[in-house]
Amino acid sequence: MISLRNDTFLRALRREPTEYTPIWLMRQAGRYLPEYNATRKRAGSFLALCKSPDLACEVTLQPLARYGLDAAILFSDILTIPDAMGLGLYFVDGEGPKFERPVRDESDVARLAVPDPGAELQYVCDAVATIRTALGGRVPLIGFSGSPWTLACYMVEGGGSDDFRRVKTMLYQRPDLMHRILDVNARAVSLYLRAQIAAGAQAVMLFDSWGGALSDRAFREFSLAYVERVLRELDSQVPVIVFTKGGGLWLEAIAATGCDALGVDWTVDLGAARARVGARCAIQGNLDPMALMASPEKVQAEAIAVLESFGAPGEGYGHVFNLGHGISQHTPPESVSALVEIVHSHSAQMRRLRVSASSL
Repeated sequence: MISLRNDTFLRALRREPTEYTPIWLMRQAGRYLPEYNATRKRAGSFLALCKSPDLACEVTLQPLARYGLDAAILFSDILTIPDAMGLGLYFVDGEGPKFERPVRDESDVARLAVPDPGAELQYVCDAVATIRTALGGRVPLIGFSGSPWTLACYMVEGGGSDDFRRVKTMLYQRPDLMHRILDVNARAVSLYLRAQIAAGAQAVMLFDSWGGALSDRAFREFSLAYVERVLRELDSQVPVIVFTKGGGLWLEAIAATGCDALGVDWTVDLGAARARVGARCAIQGNLDPMALMASPEKVQAEAIAVLESFGAPGEGYGHVFNLGHGISQHTPPESVSALVEIVHSHSAQMRRLRVSASSL
């Protein structure tokens, strides 16, 4: 097995000392990069790109060729699982993902089955293995999945939603059906992430993108409980990051699931999050993606503010710098250069100052 030349990201997840704060970006391989758009055009469609291990590897590596990022993340989509369940995933320009056969009634729920990662989702595992080999130990590789609740939202709504009317109606009127969907999804996510780990993923992330759409009671019953179940099934094989968009109310509860890192969006102050979570897990986040639309100087000032809000690094605390959500397709590539440079340099300076202060 090739040893890692840069394991800063993994050490931060384990809350071990690091020379600087590691950084990677959600959707770091995407439409803001001209080389990504060229590869996607060659593939013919987004789904074709996802389902080609070689092309998925190509776009995964593209941001690493441009920037000194500390981790790669598998290029794929969170809806691969429901697509493998036979729901007929397709994409409409300007509207996002859609399903030909959404899950709306008892008969739809009864037909759901856990897909075999070694069959319907083998192309994802092949992509993980291909990327891991191509990385050659440069940086760690992150695998991922949507959370059981977030997958259910897309499956019941038939696509994205502004009000989640259909899935919430089912949740309140037929909680038994919702729990059956979530049970299938939790088993599918657990097997899927285990397969990615077996193929070479060195950390995994659960995207609970729509957990913040729920009430407190509903979040704990229909989202958090199933995230916790997935974590139990993974049994700490590799570090796990849990990100709930809009989850600032539940930081302590999410940290209590046993995750290794807690992803936070830009609405959360990192210092307050650190105080609430303590040494239970690392924290990942949380620059507003729209800050990258500003000048490079302003981008760097905003990044410094995020680093300073987390506070001085110390034993038992880990910070992984990231955005508070996925990078926008309209982001100037030079803004990312400015961001990565200042995160590395300023966080290293913060550590040097802390060491100097402690030696006085």
